[in-house]
Amino acid sequence: MMGLKVNVRIIVADDHGIVRMGLVQTIKRLRPDAIISEVEDYKSLYKAILKEELDLAIMDVNMPNGSVQEAIDYIKMHQPDLKILIFSSQDEELYAMRYLKMGAGGYLSKQSSAAVIETALTRMLSTGRYVSEDLKEAMFLESLNGATKNSPFEALSDRELQIANKIAEGLPLKEISNQLNLHSSTVSTYKNRLFEKLKIRSVPELVEILRLYHQ
Repeated sequence: MMGLKVNVRIIVADDHGIVRMGLVQTIKRLRPDAIISEVEDYKSLYKAILKEELDLAIMDVNMPNGSVQEAIDYIKMHQPDLKILIFSSQDEELYAMRYLKMGAGGYLSKQSSAAVIETALTRMLSTGRYVSEDLKEAMFLESLNGATKNSPFEALSDRELQIANKIAEGLPLKEISNQLNLHSSTVSTYKNRLFEKLKIRSVPELVEILRLYHQ
């Protein structure tokens, strides 16, 4: 009979301390035996992966010093058995499938209830896979249609897409308004509208989404 490893080792990677704290408390309630470490950026995550053998990595998408694709590739190279759960505030329907295709084992929304988080943790630790019921249905429909999910950028007008690219390049709104011969307030309105359509709240999120869908 094979001996079971009692203490699971989990790393929580998120650049918001309050998010890490809440998640760690939930994990401890579910698995009091778990050995949990925390990091706040990709560079620290890479160091931890080299230093200790882990069972589960729960990580946000938008963190400093790296990208989610680099992190997944790094984990696959150095700890191929490490289970990866993406924990993000991004819209599940738009982005979850993409992260699963990158190599993550599961996707969990930050808006999930404690019960859903516990279900996700249990499944990730036992099988290395977790998707919500809604996402399962979307994946099933996608397999029936034989088509991939449309890019969220299809909802943007040409002008909104043009401004999105310039914002992602790091150009200030005033510079964008000069280049496009538009009033600053107009550019600001376009920015607010495209953020709303893409369901994002920050420029790093915009950069990540552009990278995901325009490789």
